[in-house]
Amino acid sequence: MTAPLKAKFDAKISGELAKALNKKSALNAPRLVKVALNIGIGSRITSGNKDYSFIEENLISIAGQKPNVRKARMSVSNFKLREGMPVGLSVTLRGRLMYDFVERLVNVALPRVRDFQGITVKGFDGKGNFCLGIKDVTIFPEINHENLSQAHGLQINVCTTAETDHEAYMLLKALGFPFKGEVSAKESNK
Repeated sequence: MTAPLKAKFDAKISGELAKALNKKSALNAPRLVKVALNIGIGSRITSGNKDYSFIEENLISIAGQKPNVRKARMSVSNFKLREGMPVGLSVTLRGRLMYDFVERLVNVALPRVRDFQGITVKGFDGKGNFCLGIKDVTIFPEINHENLSQAHGLQINVCTTAETDHEAYMLLKALGFPFKGEVSAKESNK
């Protein structure tokens, strides 16, 4: 079963995007590759509270799959960090789960942000990918507010096949991302 956003992308958005970007075919239009979700837990671990199970449960409910625990590769004494200590949780979404997450992010979660004015376009990396940081995960309706003992953020990385920031901007705008600025074709070629 395909996600509604994926079906809409295949039927309508990819063709319109190819025309807007002067591509020869709808198959040449940029598309989503993956969405990576990351939460840092290093400060929680080094402060003495080693229980991060509620953060893991929150990420499972947001993403729909179990996250990988990322561990420190080296010790850093200034941060009270030892090799092998957990420092983050990571999930990579592809296929149907990716499109479901993007649809929920755009249509449900982002409108719940207080005083939301749009997403800044500064998150493009110059290679067609977009990074978005969320300060509080309670914007997702899947989060149970009663079990949340400490607020935490979420980093969202959207990877695309776009070659420039302008192409990625056009793709994400077509998918419904509410940007408050614009990335022009001239700016993205620099």
